[in-house]
Amino acid sequence: MKLIVTQENLARALAVVGRVAQAKAQLPVLSNILLKTDNNQLLLAATNLEIAITERIGAKIQTEGSITIPARLMSEYITNLPKDNISLELEKNKLHIITENFRSTINGVSAEEFPELPAIESPTEIIIPAKDIKKAITQTILTTSRDETRPILTGVYAHTQDESLYFAATDGYRLSEKKIISTKEMMKAIIPAQTLQDVTRVLPEDCDEVKMLFDSQQVRFLMNDIEITSRLIEGAFPDYRQLIPSSSEVLFTCSKDELMRITKVASLFARESGGSVTIKTDSTVGSVSIHSLASQLGENTSEIQTKPSGDGQITLNSRYIIEALGVIDDTEISFGFSGKLAPCVVRPKNTAEYTHIIMPLKS
Repeated sequence: MKLIVTQENLARALAVVGRVAQAKAQLPVLSNILLKTDNNQLLLAATNLEIAITERIGAKIQTEGSITIPARLMSEYITNLPKDNISLELEKNKLHIITENFRSTINGVSAEEFPELPAIESPTEIIIPAKDIKKAITQTILTTSRDETRPILTGVYAHTQDESLYFAATDGYRLSEKKIISTKEMMKAIIPAQTLQDVTRVLPEDCDEVKMLFDSQQVRFLMNDIEITSRLIEGAFPDYRQLIPSSSEVLFTCSKDELMRITKVASLFARESGGSVTIKTDSTVGSVSIHSLASQLGENTSEIQTKPSGDGQITLNSRYIIEALGVIDDTEISFGFSGKLAPCVVRPKNTAEYTHIIMPLKS
């Protein structure tokens, strides 16, 4: 193998694919990145057997070939080289890296030992605008569970219903659902949260659309020259829609920033109580207040002026409120609940395409 690439392209691609290479993998080759010539491009790939990331970059190929190279050393070395052309020359299992002022050799491992890159047979394809899938991931991934004993809840449920694609996730304490696009394709898949995090992290700024290919076991995201392929989580996702109230006895709309501000203030006094704050509405005077108590430090009550539809109170985790408000882009939000023990519903004021549910705490 002999080729020439630019330092900028190679460094960027190494950073993208190297994120799944494991430093202390059971199989040593999994800590390596595969370099392989592919027509007039250089293919870079890494995998941890659950997720595989590949990227193709332009290269001047003189001789075909392939090798796997330690991910961390290769990435850190190339990143520190000046922005210039880099020559890569493979001699047996030694990769010679040559620039105008630098010359290094890195010992590699034969590409034959690298796991076969995953293939998706007869996939179903859905094309999603890049900005829409990035927003959907951001708005749902925060409610996935980190409890590995319930793997189904550690992913985002991507499914179609009524000719629309939805992302949904729940950790048992809160739930989020995002309507993304209209589609006639049928889909039911639980995508690992880590996979979706990688999608948002490597999504190129100049990428206009993301192709999502899937079968019964795997999903692949195509983003320009970058591909992320992941196993799906096996199992049936719970019927989460039965947890979404059809209406709320107490409902108010307000500025997202105002509610965020008074919630953050209240959270300062709620640290002793696990973030517990109590929201109370007063339709007579037209206000919503948040109260928090710290037995050793004091207490706080903050309020905003609005017009709630009724009177009531509910105790919630302040962190959950802050995180829900943080992923809503709209300046105005709708906030509803029905009594102390019913789920609380947070939505953007002018659209029902995103729903965020927070379960109450026992006050």
